[in-house]
Amino acid sequence: MTKKITVKDLTAEEKLRLICADGFWYTVDFGGKIPRACVSDGPVGLRAEREENGKKTTLPAVSYPSVQSLANTWSRECARRTGEALADDCKERGVDILLAPGVNIKRNPLNGRNFEYFSEDPYLAGTLAYEYIDGLQSRNVGACLKHFCCNNLEYNRFHLSSEVDERTLREIYYKPFEIACAAKPVAVMSSYNRINGTYGSEYQKGYDVLRDEFGFDGAIYSDWDAVRDRTAACKAGLDIEFPFNGKNYEKLVADYKAGKLSDEELDACAARVLELGYRCEEMRRDRTVRLTTEERIEVAKKTAEESIVLLKNDGILPLKRGTKACVCGCYGKPDAGMVAGGGSSMVEWLGKGFSIPDLLSERLGTETSYEVAFYWGTVVGHGAYGCNPEISGDQAARADVCVVCAGTGAQFEYESADRLTMKLPAVQERAICELAAINPNVVVVLFAGSAIDMSGWIDRVKGVVFAGFCGEYGGEAVADVLCGAVNPSGKLSETFANSFEDYPSAHTYGNMNVVCYEEGLNVGYRYFDRNPAGVRFPFGFGLSYSEFAYSALEIQPKDGGAEISYTVENLSLRDGKEVSQVYVRECNPLVYRPVKELKGFSKDAVKSGKKVRVRVRLDFNAFAHWSVSEDRWKAADGVYEILVGASAADIRLAAKLEISDGKLTVL
Repeated sequence: MTKKITVKDLTAEEKLRLICADGFWYTVDFGGKIPRACVSDGPVGLRAEREENGKKTTLPAVSYPSVQSLANTWSRECARRTGEALADDCKERGVDILLAPGVNIKRNPLNGRNFEYFSEDPYLAGTLAYEYIDGLQSRNVGACLKHFCCNNLEYNRFHLSSEVDERTLREIYYKPFEIACAAKPVAVMSSYNRINGTYGSEYQKGYDVLRDEFGFDGAIYSDWDAVRDRTAACKAGLDIEFPFNGKNYEKLVADYKAGKLSDEELDACAARVLELGYRCEEMRRDRTVRLTTEERIEVAKKTAEESIVLLKNDGILPLKRGTKACVCGCYGKPDAGMVAGGGSSMVEWLGKGFSIPDLLSERLGTETSYEVAFYWGTVVGHGAYGCNPEISGDQAARADVCVVCAGTGAQFEYESADRLTMKLPAVQERAICELAAINPNVVVVLFAGSAIDMSGWIDRVKGVVFAGFCGEYGGEAVADVLCGAVNPSGKLSETFANSFEDYPSAHTYGNMNVVCYEEGLNVGYRYFDRNPAGVRFPFGFGLSYSEFAYSALEIQPKDGGAEISYTVENLSLRDGKEVSQVYVRECNPLVYRPVKELKGFSKDAVKSGKKVRVRVRLDFNAFAHWSVSEDRWKAADGVYEILVGASAADIRLAAKLEISDGKLTVL
């Protein structure tokens, strides 16, 4: 067996070169002297680039629902299965580490990359990221958790400073990384932005928290071209810069020779990069592909089914067989960019996508007509997205139901820029309203990666289905939900407010250099619990074709925490799945605390007329806040309320317990 090389076996020149990448996607191997690692984009489908004769191509791959859609499943199983399936995609293409998942908090609904992130809530984001990472790495492909941290806008992302107080960092923005790090990701990626004035690539204070408190033992990457000063980044603990930057490397060498970088600092980073290579070599020893392409497509379809959120249903859904339907809107026959966000997560589709009219025709047993109604993209002579060339309304007038397929896509939601508005393009809103005037039975299907302002049209339609960015194979899931073959079970992982102005981030200070997180802990439902008038659809909301009742809440102190149990009953004639949510409220806090905070959830299949007993475990930290004065997590003595609900705004059960000297007592 070849001797395992350590940093002691490398020259200073080799160590300096090792902490800078080899090109765009690889670590240095010195001609085979040490193992190398291959990394690739792809949180929602592998984006593996290859270059031949100077020409770059992207290999086709399975397109999974976006991370935002994955979060809407509230399913640990879906998150794990997505990770496992992506591992096989990576194995087939020789990729060692997937640059995913992203757990940045959805502070601002206009953030151009919100579709790549899980939630406004750190517990939900961290929990699903843990399962995703554990699933991926259980199949011997590494995960790179990103972007650490506070990368909550794309505007001026290479320079903008996120100004955040320490308690908010700990409870909101660090927390999903803390939870996900328990899965032992092989790498963490720094953010572009500055955190309280310090660039993410030089954020030693945060890196120390990752390593010393969260147990992270892997390598820290820069985001691509995020390093301003390679020496400063190395001294802070950033292990490897991607991609290779000749000027940065030359300055690094010069700084080392000038004594600005110590051998101890250099060795620490080089050792972690070296260990990463050996870890990847070890994982490569078992690169058996366990799922066929067809099986991975089934994972994508299943995830899409569970991610779809039924937001409004005035008795129009599910559509009955024999219904004469008309589909309007170019999203009814989308290309890749229309049901995905743009940037490094874009996937080259394996096939040609889907046709909602054709899928509905198969399920309804009648011919479904189709009218483009509006195009996607900039149309010459119109200068605006979504030109409405010749909508006649004739097909809608003849139909029993008009299904309008609308949304955003890669031209609206993409890496490097933020959305200009929460609203759909004006031409889409106009089409919805005019079609509703022709046919009162309108159902809107939204293909989008983040919250949509629906105030201009929602009162005119009878149904709204949020399909999210469902991937290439999401069309079948949409059609199955519309026709009742699938009972919708997705719930929102972020609050949908009436308008952008209803979010606290719309009113905090910001300029080209800084953005102040003045709302502190009051992100998402934590804010809207005290300002409910601004909510269109609350966090955790989603309708079903079933009706569920909650009862018999019990709390049992256990292992320093508590086991929460309750019954969920399906009162309807259809089998279904229900996402129940467990929130904790401190009744009389002596420091500021949100009204309640998500600390547990469960997604359970409940057959028609049956009951299931749900059990959710809360550890002692579920009751804690970050004490700035004591610089630690602290669960204060006092009374706490356990709240169980179908959404943040629909609490069904409540019970109290008391903490005294670290002991829990049920009241």
